[in-house]
Amino acid sequence: MSKVDEFEDLRSLLFSIAYRILGSVSEAEDAVQETWLRFDASPTRPASPKAFLATTVTRLSIDVLRSARVRREEYVGPWFPEPLLDDPYEDPARSVELADSVSMAALLLLERLSPLERSVFVLREVFAFGFDEVAAAVGRSEAACRQLLVRARRHMEAGRPRFRADHRERQELATRFLDAMKGGDVSGLQRLLAADVQLVGDGGGKAPQLARTVTGAGNVARLLASVLPELLRIGVTCEPRDVNGEPGAVFRDADGAVTHVLAFELLDGRIRTIRSVVNPDKLGHLGPVADAWAVARELREARRRTR
Repeated sequence: MSKVDEFEDLRSLLFSIAYRILGSVSEAEDAVQETWLRFDASPTRPASPKAFLATTVTRLSIDVLRSARVRREEYVGPWFPEPLLDDPYEDPARSVELADSVSMAALLLLERLSPLERSVFVLREVFAFGFDEVAAAVGRSEAACRQLLVRARRHMEAGRPRFRADHRERQELATRFLDAMKGGDVSGLQRLLAADVQLVGDGGGKAPQLARTVTGAGNVARLLASVLPELLRIGVTCEPRDVNGEPGAVFRDADGAVTHVLAFELLDGRIRTIRSVVNPDKLGHLGPVADAWAVARELREARRRTR
């Protein structure tokens, strides 16, 4: 098998590792590309291409994450991971771990960990690497990796919900919710929202975003019921999609360019958190990105005409 074939067989795994460590599609793709360049430039064939490539992409991701931490501390407003519509790596034996680890909620929990803790957790808990492989990948002893994993598990378990409905039930709830949004049905929305639901936006200072987090079923329902029908009237479309393994939706303007993405976090049969990603820098991998400021202006003009 050629080097190209060996690499392509593992590309999806490498991307999935990098994305979970970085929370960024673009940075994960860059790490995978750099991994290929180093693999291609290696004068000798490693005994285990998987071990070599996983180690390389992990170490590159750790370096990127360390520098990204500084930028994220200076980020304008809430920071969310770049939305991922399709995880390219599949493993039926670990489907639950893969789905859970890529959710927005899980990635935000991973943000609380140090780069080493995060990498050890991803390699061991999500992808079931042996401790010897994890140790080689992060450049620490097996004993140190076990300690890092204990700390990471403690942080992750403290923030995880205790009960999650199955995928079909979550999809059905999200469908009802999106239908109620489109119809401006405030009471219908309220019935599907947790009492303490939060609507949070990530614009990064580069797009119109919520001035603050909107909290409470009534407040969130009224806001969504008033805004979405108006967006639909100016040609914005709502496409239900899985976002990071959870129900969500991609919104596009009349020309098909992405305006924003909604990701729903569900618990006990209700929507607990709605995350809106509007920052154009985080949407480019989904296709052409709309001018969110122009959409906002068009929305204001449409409101004036109807008064």
